[in-house]
Parts: sequence; structure tokens; C-alpha cells
Amino acid sequence: MTVTINDDLWSAIGDPTRRRLVDLLLATGAGTATSLSEQLPVTRQAVAKHLGVLDRVGLVHATPSGREKRYQVDEAQLARAVAQLNAVGDAWDARLRRIKRIAEAIQKST
Repeated sequence: MTVTINDDLWSAIGDPTRRRLVDLLLATGAGTATSLSEQLPVTRQAVAKHLGVLDRVGLVHATPSGREKRYQVDEAQLARAVAQLNAVGDAWDARLRRIKRIAEAIQKST
């Protein structure tokens, strides 16, 4: 199975604050920038910007909730991200096995 790697998605979740936001949303089910900022050492405005980045890559989606937006993790996009991570891990495992075989062959021949 070939999985296309989405660089924008991985760039977005490469930030530790955004990963923490995803963790919080997964734990609570949903949240607003205000409610999430209460659990992080950053401002509400910073949380809103981070959520905007996650929204643009489809990892979260927002629905209006009064004067704010309520964010939830998009489970389908999260599943795609996990599949991509697994594919990258599998590819590196295969590379490392090849390197090990080459190193062992070199060692045997010396």
C-alpha cells in the first residue's frame, strides 16, 4: 500500500503546542480557544492561531458556538496522519534492515 505523505499536515503537527492541542481535543472531545488556552501556557490568541493552522490542514474542524468556534479532531484526517506515520516508519525499518545486511556482508568479507 502506498501512502502519500502530506507535508503540510506534518509541518502543522510538528509544533509541540499544536500536538498538545490535538491531545487535549482528543481527551475532551471538543473545545474553544478560550477553554483550551486555560490548559496551556499560551494566550487565547496564540491558541486560536494554532487551531487555525490545524483547521487549514483538516486535522480539526470548527463549528460556531456563540461568539467562538468549537473545535473537534477530524478522525478521518487523524487516521490518515497515523497511516502516513506508519508508512514512514515501515520505510525506515526496511532501510535500516538493508543497511544492517550490507554492514554484515562487509564485516564478513573483511
